[in-house]
Amino acid sequence: MVQVFCKNTKETKRFPEGTSLLQMLSEFDCHRPYPIVSAKVNNVSQGLKFKVYQNKDIEFIDVREPSGMRVYCRSLYFLLYKAATDVFPGIKLYMEHPISHGYFCHLRKSDGSEITAEDVSRVEERMKELVAKDMPFHRYDVQTDRAIKEFRKAGYSDKVKLLETSGEAYTDYYTLGETSDYYYGKLVPSTGYLKVWGLIPYHDGLLLRVPSRQDPSRLAEFEDQPKTFEMFKEALRWNIIMGLSTVGDVNEAFHNGRASELIQIAEALQEKKIVKIAEEIDRRYRSDNPLKLVLITGPSSSGKTTFCKRLSIQLKACGLKPMSMSTDDYFVNRVDTPKFPDGSYDFDNFDTVDHDLMEKHIMQLIAGEEVSVPEYNFVTGMREYNGKTLKLGEGRILLIEGIHALNPGLTSEIPESAKFKIFINTLTGTLLDDHNMIPTSDNRLLRRIVRDYNKGAFSARESISNWQNVLEAEQKWIYPFQENADVMFNSAYLIEFAVLKNHAEPILRSVPQNCPEYSEAHRLLKFIHYFTPVSDKEIPATSLLREFIGG
Repeated sequence: MVQVFCKNTKETKRFPEGTSLLQMLSEFDCHRPYPIVSAKVNNVSQGLKFKVYQNKDIEFIDVREPSGMRVYCRSLYFLLYKAATDVFPGIKLYMEHPISHGYFCHLRKSDGSEITAEDVSRVEERMKELVAKDMPFHRYDVQTDRAIKEFRKAGYSDKVKLLETSGEAYTDYYTLGETSDYYYGKLVPSTGYLKVWGLIPYHDGLLLRVPSRQDPSRLAEFEDQPKTFEMFKEALRWNIIMGLSTVGDVNEAFHNGRASELIQIAEALQEKKIVKIAEEIDRRYRSDNPLKLVLITGPSSSGKTTFCKRLSIQLKACGLKPMSMSTDDYFVNRVDTPKFPDGSYDFDNFDTVDHDLMEKHIMQLIAGEEVSVPEYNFVTGMREYNGKTLKLGEGRILLIEGIHALNPGLTSEIPESAKFKIFINTLTGTLLDDHNMIPTSDNRLLRRIVRDYNKGAFSARESISNWQNVLEAEQKWIYPFQENADVMFNSAYLIEFAVLKNHAEPILRSVPQNCPEYSEAHRLLKFIHYFTPVSDKEIPATSLLREFIGG
């Protein structure tokens, strides 16, 4: 017998060895408002078919939890792939990227013809049939060499490259009916769990819609994001040109001695984009309706600080004289900071910034006045005036950086023609394999963990603990304004995960197993294990990546 403690009900029960979590669920009478799709066992995410052979702590999870949503979405991916191959034998499916609160997928039929709205409807109907049948997902744990042979036979060259370069002795894969596939995380027990989803034609592919995190009984609200979509497509197009569509491709390139070349290409691509942005700002500055203000924003760890510095250099090369301001310096005094219902400070709230004063100062600067500007003391939590002044003279342009820079409430009185808006994000174009995309937020989380640790600001456990609050704040205060940007800059680095791996692994291993944050640390360690590590010695000192890894 094994002893199992359920965190949901605070009960301890005994079960025969080999009892599955699914069997235990009914015994614990764990009531949740939404269906349970997975569990955490000793703070490690597991599927409900996981069998227990030793004493464990368990916590049952629904789709509102990030780990539960990942399990649900992975299962949807497989459901979509199974349905697509049933309807169109020999079809290729590419799970490309998140967009519009769903996931964009590209289907390539064996005859090369375009995907039509009728094709999407046929796939959707087949998905519904598979859900109604409540077909089980079967998991197999086999030697990696055997899995490679199976995938090579099936024509999955992307999975073959990934597994050949992973160094794993054993690999698990799944089947749904006669269809097999590989996923780097767990799935739900059967298709009957997948009640809430949608499938619609979108651009040259389709959009797989998923449940809302807040209310999993309904779909997440659709939001068209044409500029974000185009930025993803640009990254994907370049990766295809380079022959680096998947992690297996990148690892293979490293093994062939191309690491130095790829670092140089990554830097050149980013610099080329920054130069293009600087030239457009210069053109508008010298137009009949001169540009006065450049607003720069993006989510946490997107690289805003380094981007501003590099943009300033390129603007100087155009003959301009950029001056910088940060919304952080206009924070209200700590005692006036908005709070959450639990009494903690809501530092991401728009009202954390004295936006009335900041807008007044911006307007005075545009009018040619000299302004005494504040500096925020993060130690005392007070806004201070230390004699710093700014004035926009001939050839000068004002750069404002901060998470609220694109919020219309910050510059509502300033004409749109005087503003140039830049949104920075980290949109990973490389896929793990054709059916496993890399979450864009994982890139930024790893950056943040490494930077916080190296600066002595926070431990990995603290960074992970706060991350969900960061993501929720971004959805409320930053992302609603991204499509208003004049230009978007993708700060994702072509070989970033391979470089971050050496820095992140020892930091993530410091997270204790007996704390809730271990679940995320364990997932990230498993994820970056797929990447062949690359030394950062050839990363230039001016690289955007240096903002996070140091040097």
